[in-house]
Amino acid sequence: MADFNKILTPGDVDNDIVNVVVEIPAGSSHKIEWNRDLAVMQLDRVEPAVFAKPTNYGFIPQTLDEDGDELDALIITDEPLPTGVFLEAKVIGVMNFVDGDEVDDKVVVVPVDDRNTGNAINTLDDIPAQLIKQIDFHFSHYKDLKKAGTTIVKGWGNVDDAKAIIHESIERWNKK
Repeated sequence: MADFNKILTPGDVDNDIVNVVVEIPAGSSHKIEWNRDLAVMQLDRVEPAVFAKPTNYGFIPQTLDEDGDELDALIITDEPLPTGVFLEAKVIGVMNFVDGDEVDDKVVVVPVDDRNTGNAINTLDDIPAQLIKQIDFHFSHYKDLKKAGTTIVKGWGNVDDAKAIIHESIERWNKK
């Protein structure tokens, strides 16, 4: 496997496009993480099945969030995407999230070329409200069996909010 942080850029952020690498397929209870030091995907742990991811989960290369990891992305698709795939994705918003007192925001994206939806998803308002509730519930509770109350969804932001967070994360990466 190639080192995604060496072969991919964050993307064309100013035009709402980012590169995203898939770590966890939607529906999986495997916590797969990019190991930056080894440049491989690594199974970190297996979560209880009740906490399977409601969306695909990945990261934007050459970024660092405030928690020290690459900036996370929630990838909305109709079917799960396999681990290790990268895609050009359209930024549609951000979930402001805190995990154990650390900011750990999640940029929400969809594929740039989604012919199934006719590229109809452009903002969080285009996502079914029930899916937003499921994502919110998942991230508010997925650590409850081990560390209850340590994860907090602070709210949701629009495309401009997401792009500001992406730019901050790119700056952090460039300073490391």
